[in-house]
Amino acid sequence: MTGRERARRATLRRWASRASASFLIAGCTFSAWASTSFNDVKAAWKPSDTQILDRHGQLLQRVRTDASVRRGQWLALADISPAMRSALVLSEDKRFYEHSGVDWQAVSAAAWANLWNTKTRGASTLTMQLAGLLDDDLKRGSGGRSVLQKVHQTVSAQWLERRWRKDQILEAYLNLVPLKGELVGIDALSQTLFGKAAHGLDEREAAVATALVRAPNAAPKLVAQRACGVLKALHNRNAPASCDALEMFTTGALQRRDYGASEGVAPHAARQVLRDAVGQAAPTRITTSLSAPLQRFAVQTLQQHLRELVSRHVEDGALVVLDNATGQVLAWVGSSGELSNAAEVDGVTALRQPGSTLKPFLYAQAMAERRITAATLLEDSAAQIQTTSGLYIPQNYDHQFKGWVSARTALGASLNVPAVRTLVMVSPDAFHKQLVGLGLPLKESGDYYGYSLALGSAEVSLLALSNAYRALANGGRTSATTLMLGAKPTMRAALDPRAAFIVGDILSDPMARARTFGADSILATRFWSAVKTGTSKDMRDNWALGYSQHYTVGVWVGNASGAPMWDVSGTSGAAPIWAAVMHYLHQSQPSHAPRPPAGVVQVPVQFAEPNANPHNTLPLEAKRSEWFIQGTQQTHFAIDNEATNPYKTWAKSQKGLKSADHPGARITTPTNGTIVALDPDIPPSHQRITFKATGSGGRWLVDGKVFATGTSAQWLPWPGRHVVQITDARGCVLDNIQLEVRGAGVVNTPDTRTKPRPRAAARACVF
Repeated sequence: MTGRERARRATLRRWASRASASFLIAGCTFSAWASTSFNDVKAAWKPSDTQILDRHGQLLQRVRTDASVRRGQWLALADISPAMRSALVLSEDKRFYEHSGVDWQAVSAAAWANLWNTKTRGASTLTMQLAGLLDDDLKRGSGGRSVLQKVHQTVSAQWLERRWRKDQILEAYLNLVPLKGELVGIDALSQTLFGKAAHGLDEREAAVATALVRAPNAAPKLVAQRACGVLKALHNRNAPASCDALEMFTTGALQRRDYGASEGVAPHAARQVLRDAVGQAAPTRITTSLSAPLQRFAVQTLQQHLRELVSRHVEDGALVVLDNATGQVLAWVGSSGELSNAAEVDGVTALRQPGSTLKPFLYAQAMAERRITAATLLEDSAAQIQTTSGLYIPQNYDHQFKGWVSARTALGASLNVPAVRTLVMVSPDAFHKQLVGLGLPLKESGDYYGYSLALGSAEVSLLALSNAYRALANGGRTSATTLMLGAKPTMRAALDPRAAFIVGDILSDPMARARTFGADSILATRFWSAVKTGTSKDMRDNWALGYSQHYTVGVWVGNASGAPMWDVSGTSGAAPIWAAVMHYLHQSQPSHAPRPPAGVVQVPVQFAEPNANPHNTLPLEAKRSEWFIQGTQQTHFAIDNEATNPYKTWAKSQKGLKSADHPGARITTPTNGTIVALDPDIPPSHQRITFKATGSGGRWLVDGKVFATGTSAQWLPWPGRHVVQITDARGCVLDNIQLEVRGAGVVNTPDTRTKPRPRAAARACVF
């Protein structure tokens, strides 16, 4: 016997001795996970992403919640392509379906080759590799596994084969195997490198994926070489596989990262759901109250309409749909997505100025306090209201006044001056408390906003505003909104149910809004609905809020940057989107008008306006049946010839005031030190200040520049402090005042709230 032969036999005896001892030790320690079943392993799987599902289980959004590793969803074996399954078995364990966990033929070949220091593929089967993935004690170290680990791995593999089916072993392995970089499992690999689901992997892709199993971080050239061998194994010798351009394909695949951190049609809603779950273990799936078909339609409709508004400088929008009964959110579209430069900003929760959409709550409060009725006549005319910071001069969008109108017309046609006059009756502080009670958490007090609160100068979110309209739909009752199913709402009273009903009736009346929107506008639906539009200062925000019997829909369009839109009206901005979503919701579901609550009555009313001839009266509005809170009803509404306007008393007090400095023409309107606040609901170009003077008049100058002649003039206001003068033909100053204009882009600093400066000195003139 040669020396080499004796050395081989000694080595075999040592290996057998160690194996026997190891088997005994493995038998003692194996019980630690001997009870683990396939279902246990599958249930314990935690993807690195959370799936956000709709109310019926459809996938809405996928969001990565574990940054330490990238694991996809657990895939059933049937959801993995046959090419991938075949490539893995042929490459890693050809006798997988024949052995019982350990391929003794491969073990013998490996042991013999090791004696001769010959490199071989190794004898580790897929089952043995799976045992190593399941047991932390069997993880391969930098120097490989120890003899004890190998024995333990062998025993574990045989145990798995006795308790698990072959398909379960293969399925678990494909889901648990670490692949390139942070990727674990075939789902994550397939989505990342190939941008597709694992069931769609072809032979070439499967070959590359299989090559990564043995060397996850190998260079692309080496991976391509191994993938070529796998491809050849998949084909018989009569039809050899082509490996042309495989290296280029492999290099490209290894550089891809198509598996985004978030993907779907509800990214903002998903973030909100996960934000609400802070402090809890991130679940793999969350079922929400959203409706996937409605969400997709809402996204598509919003984007389609915004594409049509691109030429008007509009790029952002948001939409929310609420279930009236439960407060559940059925659709949540936070932005226009790829159309926006600020797609991450959630327009559903962002604070914006609501414009005229607050008016329904103001009129409801005034009715509940019995200050007005739906038939009360309000004057729509020029008004200048004295405030602690100056004069507040509200105007209508078209810069025209309608005269005396009913509260129904004033609200339906969204007239600004009657709304401000109604707020004078209610008071800004009381209206502020009403809005807070409706769930609009305004940052400042009512006195801070002043009378501009009637026109939406405060900031609210689309979600909170939509929920306030939901309160109108529910007869004045409200509850918190929710993105989750199963939560029973806790309803509370927020509005007088009688006033809520009457306001809803006005908002559903096409004739009430006809004077501004026409009788057949985009706001008219074939089913019962109530709706209100609004536009904030400088056309920065455009809204449409409304409800049907079952749903409340809120839409906002504008620019997340705050930049103004160009020529976007209430019916061209948000309203078409609102109408499209409402019609989608009611394709087959009817919507009926609410039943009148107890305490309201309907009586016929008529209106009259006195003429110069007392026997001839002209109707202010057509006869109609009108709703009233019981006890406030009357049948005739008219204006007395001697009726006075309390909103102009401040102007009367200014008449006859003379300056002792100069004789001749004197400026009577506005007064020295006037502060003009540009209306937040009207573009500045639609607002002008009227100057009036007594005497023969002359030329009007603002900041030294002539702009008009005569005893009256209109001036387009510009933010800042200005000197207004009236001179005679020789240029002698007859009178002068100073005023300040506040508006968009002007920051109120302490010096802007100080007392007005003295009048500018006039040049001496000889008369």
